[in-house]
Amino acid sequence: MAVPFILIVALIAGGISIAMALYFRYLVLKEDPGNEKMIEVAGYIEEGAKTYIKVQYKVLGLFVTALFLIILFLLPSVINPGTLNWEQAVAYLIGALGSMLAGWLGMYVGVKANTRAAQGCTVNTKKGFDIAFFGGSVMGLAVVGVALIGVSVIYGIFQTPLVVLGFSFGASSIALFMKCGGGIYTKTADVGADLVGKAEYDLPEDDPRNPATIADNVGDNVGDIAGMGSDLFDSYVASIVAAMMLAASFGIAGIIESPIGDVTLTAGGTAILVITPIILCGVGLISSLIGIYFIKLKGSEEPGKALNTGTYFATLIYFGLSALFTFFLSISDPTVTQAEIGLLWRIWGTSAIGLIAGIILGFTSDYFTRDDKKPTRNIANAAKEGHAVVILSGFSYGLISVVPPALGIVIAMAIAFWLGGFFGVAMAAVGMLAIVGTIVSNDAYGPIVDNARAIAEQGALGDEVIRTADRLDSAGNTAKAITKGFAIGAANLTVLALLFSFVEEARTKGASIASVDLLNVNVLIGAFIGVVVPALFSALLILAVQRNAAKMVDEIRRQFEENPKILTGEEAADFSRTIDIATKGSLRELILPSLISILIPIAIGVLFGVAALAAFLGGAILSGFVFAVFMSNSGGAWDNAKKWIEDGNLGGKGTDIHKASITGDTVGDPFKDTAGPSINTLLVVMSLTASIFIGFLLLFGGGAGLLILGIP
Repeated sequence: MAVPFILIVALIAGGISIAMALYFRYLVLKEDPGNEKMIEVAGYIEEGAKTYIKVQYKVLGLFVTALFLIILFLLPSVINPGTLNWEQAVAYLIGALGSMLAGWLGMYVGVKANTRAAQGCTVNTKKGFDIAFFGGSVMGLAVVGVALIGVSVIYGIFQTPLVVLGFSFGASSIALFMKCGGGIYTKTADVGADLVGKAEYDLPEDDPRNPATIADNVGDNVGDIAGMGSDLFDSYVASIVAAMMLAASFGIAGIIESPIGDVTLTAGGTAILVITPIILCGVGLISSLIGIYFIKLKGSEEPGKALNTGTYFATLIYFGLSALFTFFLSISDPTVTQAEIGLLWRIWGTSAIGLIAGIILGFTSDYFTRDDKKPTRNIANAAKEGHAVVILSGFSYGLISVVPPALGIVIAMAIAFWLGGFFGVAMAAVGMLAIVGTIVSNDAYGPIVDNARAIAEQGALGDEVIRTADRLDSAGNTAKAITKGFAIGAANLTVLALLFSFVEEARTKGASIASVDLLNVNVLIGAFIGVVVPALFSALLILAVQRNAAKMVDEIRRQFEENPKILTGEEAADFSRTIDIATKGSLRELILPSLISILIPIAIGVLFGVAALAAFLGGAILSGFVFAVFMSNSGGAWDNAKKWIEDGNLGGKGTDIHKASITGDTVGDPFKDTAGPSINTLLVVMSLTASIFIGFLLLFGGGAGLLILGIP
């Protein structure tokens, strides 16, 4: 079996994934959309989501064009130095368009599935679950299918991971816009709806009298479906690229070093190691498809259990299939030595360790955010003491929740490094994201059932149907918490792998970077700035939500005061106005955070050198991990503490305890859905920016920078 031929496995898996996504789309669209009122509400949501995506994609078109021209004309060609860098530029364009396509397709089906899932709940839980899960699976399968086909085809044509790096950079730059913009949009509406509708007028969740209700429902789709899908698309591709680049650079050096034993590489061994990440991701996609089918079979009356069991099942399938294909790789080239075959099996072990760590990290986040666990119950009880104590309690548990995943990543990284050195760590990131098709499907299911619950209430389907939708929504909240923990862990292992590949690539190209020494002033400055950037980035996003939410609050109050008939239900609220506020505000506010992610790494490299840039990335990775986990988990815990009280505990709705919990949830909303998850994408974009601009940075003192304050 020729080494390139085995890439067909990944291409076939990607093709099947796209075909299944289209088939699931067909299954969803043929279902009953419900009564006239439900169709009307779903139409508002769909129109709002389409308007947002249309405007955002126009802005992205300008951004993508500008970066395409910069890569084409300003960066040296990675294949033919001295000529136009058209290979990376075209790959960048394909990656950007692929990410936009995956996000649009998932969002399109999501806004079609919500009303159909609500109508399915009138039949039974299983019917509602099936429709919502198939809708979410369209996103999951589209993301992975597009990514895997793109990586396989580009590498198959150009035979170098440096061109695939352009594809990854395109995916990441779009993901940052999608995640930040969607996060600002959804929390602008959510915070506004809660502060006025719930806290001031005691309106129920998703009450159609609340002018921000539709904008909130739109936000679920553009933030949690399109945004999270682009986020994991970007991490998925970046993990593959990081491992491929490391394998290629080690191939140039001729050896892979690890504590368990160094392996001298032959040409055949190097070629196999470079494509191993693609092959294992193809196997992971096949495992995801099986896992999704298994979830469909187990969907019955326990949706939460079905989602978790499907994830476990996909994991087990991956272990078996990846071992089988590791065997195929080991016999695919007769020139491969026994030492290289042993290394392949160690690499399989690192990918398995990475996936296990990802599952553990996901369920750690679940523990700190579920309403039947101690942290969330304690936060809810803290509401008895008032608003400030709720904030203190959630803040503290958010910080505590950083410790278990940090230990998990440290252990996974240590074992992976012991087995395969830096390449082993990179492959642990690949393993962690191997079944991302199942993970994204579970995540996209969440906002669909959230919308379905809202449509069930606004469509007057009755208390029993709303309770059924609540059961689906509860499982969706758990799935989203697990996904966010999984995404944070995967992003951090991925950017660590990108950091290793950046340093190796810099050395390969002749940069004067013997080590990243913190006693060097330039390096220390880089590290210090890196630590600060995630804090600045988070602040900008949260302030964006605050500014836009203030406008939303004013608009909701204005409508209630000028037209009292809205509260009596005699006249409909003006949903278009609140949607317009959320749309324009989110797109305006995301520009500065997005520019920071690209311009600051370049500036660090130009001014202080490549070693300082490596330290910058290290500092950003470490502080970014703390911020991402803390904000995601504290926000989720505040949210579920409020929902637990609303279920009738501690006095239930309308009490002072409930109002204190609303304050906590309002603080937590931009934490968990805007700033926290967006840090993952920030880290990947900054890491890829450093890698793709290496050739440009080497023009400044051979990589030493313009300001040499210490010994390079």
